[in-house]
Amino acid sequence: MTEGPLHTPVCSLLGCDLPVLLAGMGGVARTELVAAVAQAGGYGILGMVRESPELIAQEIGAVRAQTDRPFAVNLIPSATDPALLDAELGICLELGVSAMCFFWDVVPSAVARAKAAGCLVLHQVGSLRAALAAEAAGADVLIAQGVEAGGHVHGTASAFVLVEQVVRAVKLPVIASGGFATGASLVAALALGAQGIHCGTAFLATTESFAHDEHKARVLAAMAEDTVHTDIYALNWPPNTPVRVIRNSVIEGLGPNLMGHRPDLLPREVIAADDGRPLFRYSTDSPLRTTSGNLEAMAIYAGQSAAMIDTLPTAKGRIDAIMAEAQVSLARLAMMSKGEGA
Repeated sequence: MTEGPLHTPVCSLLGCDLPVLLAGMGGVARTELVAAVAQAGGYGILGMVRESPELIAQEIGAVRAQTDRPFAVNLIPSATDPALLDAELGICLELGVSAMCFFWDVVPSAVARAKAAGCLVLHQVGSLRAALAAEAAGADVLIAQGVEAGGHVHGTASAFVLVEQVVRAVKLPVIASGGFATGASLVAALALGAQGIHCGTAFLATTESFAHDEHKARVLAAMAEDTVHTDIYALNWPPNTPVRVIRNSVIEGLGPNLMGHRPDLLPREVIAADDGRPLFRYSTDSPLRTTSGNLEAMAIYAGQSAAMIDTLPTAKGRIDAIMAEAQVSLARLAMMSKGEGA
């Protein structure tokens, strides 16, 4: 890609052409999607949350077999058993992964270990305090996640407020996350001082995504107000770890009580299975291609940007559309600055 307003410094740092990052969604951001995003010029992040070292090695090898473009592996240190985290990080570093992406609470020892092995470290944060902690720990890139985001949401501020706040306070490149799925939102993120966007919902609804077709269909049909912020899907995670999901029978059954649910007090009722593994109601698991059972009652993750998602293209098609829309938005701004209107 030629240099221009949409090729930001973070692209050179990460080794991608375009400032569009794939969120490392657990279960969803697997080989096919990561490789497709990377090949299309974006930056892929492999979602390996609490996966076995064997699967992580298999997925890393499979991505490398499909693309020679760089990518990162996403882990969540504070929500992973220390022994498993040690093994996860170990296999990533043993295989020479060029970048790690961490999320949730900042664990300085994990950042230090990745940096000592020569990895770039991206850290997703949900508050200014967390952003400053990640910078102090040695992160290279910050992903500022607003409350509009789908899946696990670490903060309470809107992306437009949080991103600008973080940009003003840190010296690192900042990527905007939460509600960014179009070219117009990419331009808006750049205007806030971010150097790119981090997209989950937009890439969940692509052909290469490992999400179940029913999950994709729910995203295509959803409006922003169909998503809710709740901590009912809490099994497998520590307490006080809310998510954003699309309304379903479980959410409707809560009435106004969307918050205040403790994982240790929730019943263990099997409602589905994935590749032979039982899945519980209230689990953080979302329906994947390999999942069967009561999919409707599972966590149907989506951000408020689902309102802007009504097609199911390839990952390349999604990126191409974002970049084309961004050029239109830039042209519209240029016309406005000349007094020519929209």
